[in-house]
Amino acid sequence: MVRRHELTDEQWKRLEPLLPPKKQATGRPSEDHRRIINGILWKLKTGAPWRDLPERYGPWSTVYSRFFRWKRQGIWDQIFSALIARAQEEGSVNWEIHLVDSTVVRAHQHAAGLKKGLLRKRRSATARAGSPPRFT
Repeated sequence: MVRRHELTDEQWKRLEPLLPPKKQATGRPSEDHRRIINGILWKLKTGAPWRDLPERYGPWSTVYSRFFRWKRQGIWDQIFSALIARAQEEGSVNWEIHLVDSTVVRAHQHAAGLKKGLLRKRRSATARAGSPPRFT
């Protein structure tokens, strides 16, 4: 049974060949990629904290570390590029209707604004040269 926010079998067939090999040369065997990706999708769709991840996706720390390790290694970028290239070859991408709307692009918290009066307008050098000194 496919739950909401999880990959269907058809989606998994397209995605699986793009993923890194599951078996590593050393260390513990990797958790199942599909289960981990379903956990990542659940987290991203719900917006819940990582620690609230349902147990069916495995330990939250494993899902978290895989997500950020793949981000750091650029694996997500490679996957998305390959999926877009494949969709474009199939003719299923219409670039005329895809856009990024500023209502869904969030600014960083420090870009929220500046209190009034913190920035003073600077006078030009010529205006400063003709004015008397400010101190005596």
